[in-house]
Amino acid sequence: MIEVSHLTKRYGTVTAVRDLTFTVEPGVVTGFLGPNGAGKTTTMRMLTGLVSPTSGTATIDGRPYGQLRRPSRTVGAVFDASASHPGHTARDHLRVYAAMGGYPDSRVTELLDLLDLTEAADRRTRGFSTGMRQRLNLATALLGYPRVLLLDEPANGLDPEGMLWLRGYLRRLADEGRTILISSHVLSEVQQLVDDVVVIRRGELLAAGPLSRLAGPPAVLVHSPDADRLTTVLRGSRADGDPPEVEAVGGGRLRVRGLDAPGIADLAAAHRLRVHELVTEHPSLEHLFLNLTNDEHLTNDEHLTNDKAVTTCGT
Repeated sequence: MIEVSHLTKRYGTVTAVRDLTFTVEPGVVTGFLGPNGAGKTTTMRMLTGLVSPTSGTATIDGRPYGQLRRPSRTVGAVFDASASHPGHTARDHLRVYAAMGGYPDSRVTELLDLLDLTEAADRRTRGFSTGMRQRLNLATALLGYPRVLLLDEPANGLDPEGMLWLRGYLRRLADEGRTILISSHVLSEVQQLVDDVVVIRRGELLAAGPLSRLAGPPAVLVHSPDADRLTTVLRGSRADGDPPEVEAVGGGRLRVRGLDAPGIADLAAAHRLRVHELVTEHPSLEHLFLNLTNDEHLTNDEHLTNDKAVTTCGT
């Protein structure tokens, strides 16, 4: 578990992080989001002891990083895509860190294969692409089978296949009960991966919690030639105690909140009303992020612009 409590970091007259408090739980992937200069990297460096806080605490499994008995067994961190020596090969780079941590060469071989670096293992890293450097850094972070991963822009430079692999691998690690904190600007990719989010701006916390709660429930876009009559039916239904919200959006289309697509289809069929299309609109992390970082007073109950995914289609 990661616990940040009233964490503050000042550089002279500049406050990079201000009274920041949040928790990252095991078994979930947490996105750490904020504009450039928000204090994300400074916070992650304080978690790993690379930067000393002005006040407050940042602990991993209840201890500051400097008090962990075998840090690489507990924490794996990826902060800098150019962290390897340009004259070293990928294999040599991993062997150095493996020796420092007391891990066998077999672990190096295992990670080269896992990160799809075996063919490039004996090439000098100065010729690596950004994506290959990212893979090498992730391999370095994974040497000690850490329970906690801190990843700063881990998808930077990865091709679509690499991002798909990363997403699946991190999900498996979370399912094993590991604690994963990811800072990234690729919000579309983050949305497919994270369970929780922590959003900061100017070093201060804006929001923290499950993405599903912060972004709000999905809506359903309904296309029906009988839109007016369907509106009356929907507003008169009380499946969960309250009628759904129905908004006319033009062209025989309705946006419905508070009732899912199967429920709308069942109601329409029961009243012999035609439905040509049902589209579930999933809340967009990008829009949540922009609203939070552009307006500190946005409430979590406001409805946000959605990304769409077709769930069912009628005739």
